[in-house]
Amino acid sequence: MNVLIADGEDRMRNLMGVFLRNEGYTVFEAENGRETLEMYSTQELDLILLDVMMSELDSWSLCRKIKAESDVAVFMMNASCDNADEVFGFKLGVDDYIRKPFSPRVLMARIASLKRKLNRARSIWEPYGVLELNRAGHSIRLNSQSLDLSPKEYELLRYLMEHKSQALSRDQILNSVWDFNYYNGTRTVDTHVKKLRIKLQDYSFYIQTVRNYGYRFEIDEP
Repeated sequence: MNVLIADGEDRMRNLMGVFLRNEGYTVFEAENGRETLEMYSTQELDLILLDVMMSELDSWSLCRKIKAESDVAVFMMNASCDNADEVFGFKLGVDDYIRKPFSPRVLMARIASLKRKLNRARSIWEPYGVLELNRAGHSIRLNSQSLDLSPKEYELLRYLMEHKSQALSRDQILNSVWDFNYYNGTRTVDTHVKKLRIKLQDYSFYIQTVRNYGYRFEIDEP
């Protein structure tokens, strides 16, 4: 598993990093909300250990964004004893929650439990013609072979697959996959669709162009 430790305290990041690396996890670190968002956007992560009290960007907003657009697991850490925070976190889709201070061994045991849960979920593949979608595994296969997709390529293809046979406008796709108005506008949708069609090879026809509108995912050859 690739784990991001997002915590403003160097001591906490170092301590958790030692335990995680000793168990064979690949560890990334972020000391504020902006670094957390950058790591999430550029790295293939399985789990984020996210401290509630992060600077620069609000942790709750980060959590909401992550859970809305990906299957990356979020483990919230909080020094507050307020039960309302814990309830709010679970409503946002947090996968687990622990209060500071905590025993590193207890944290590791709970991460191992979460890992087993994720591994079970990753055995589930949803068929879409010759494509298969694994939401928990954040991956897509073509003829049983894993597609090498960037994070945005994965999100775009997943979004199209989830809306099979629906005509989706470029603006609709842009707002759903990129969050509101991306600075390059709808051109970035066309660019990513072009890249996906190349990777789909003989099955590029799965992504059909809807003239003067957008795209439609259809597994039947036109």
